[in-house]
Amino acid sequence: MVIRISTLAERPQFAATLWDMDHTWQTFMLQDPVADQYYALVKTAYPDHVLVADDDAEPGRLVARGYMTPFVSNGAELPDNGWDGVIQSGWLARTAGRPTDAVSALEITVRRDLLGTGLSAVMLAALRDQAARLGHHELVAPVRPNLKHLEPHTPMSEYAYRTRADGLPHDAWLRVHVRAGGKIVKVAPRSMVVAGTLAEWRTWTGLPFDRSGPVEVPGALSPVHCDVRHDHAVYVEPNVWVSHPLG
Repeated sequence: MVIRISTLAERPQFAATLWDMDHTWQTFMLQDPVADQYYALVKTAYPDHVLVADDDAEPGRLVARGYMTPFVSNGAELPDNGWDGVIQSGWLARTAGRPTDAVSALEITVRRDLLGTGLSAVMLAALRDQAARLGHHELVAPVRPNLKHLEPHTPMSEYAYRTRADGLPHDAWLRVHVRAGGKIVKVAPRSMVVAGTLAEWRTWTGLPFDRSGPVEVPGALSPVHCDVRHDHAVYVEPNVWVSHPLG
């Protein structure tokens, strides 16, 4: 397999099929309202910040995609509201006509049948290269550790810094980032927030949501807070800020 990676600006025909690729995202993860501020505008506002990949065996069929967003840093500490925070920052700067001075990765998604082939590391390297081409000296990322869902009750502040005997992170996705030159900076305790009625959460998850308290949802990194009396449930996802110096 020979992978061809390009920007959405270079191959805009992929814009219509970015979400047709078979992926492993849980339905509830697609309900963050902040996401629409970014994904609805990728073709027109952020085509140089989106990478698409196909292979020589099936040209034109996505094997992976990667997203970044520009945002305003002004040298401040990375925000506690991680993923949501950088999307909102970039969107507000764009609508106000203000310049951005930083860039954050948002996600790398690999087609389901190619998971575990090392393609995620290839896409991460490509995002780093593209961020450098756009003139940045650092790429940051609110990383979603891929094994954290197995320990939803473990605080991210504990999980993120757990290491193996060789000193590398316990989590496989964090390990990919560190091996690529990234450094764990801090936890983003409220990186993404998804709220909904109990009926909505039942639709998204197939779970009953009939008792108040924490609910373990498959794929969630922390429990979902359910309030039956007030007919709502809220998921607050923690991520891990990783900094990738460039050049």
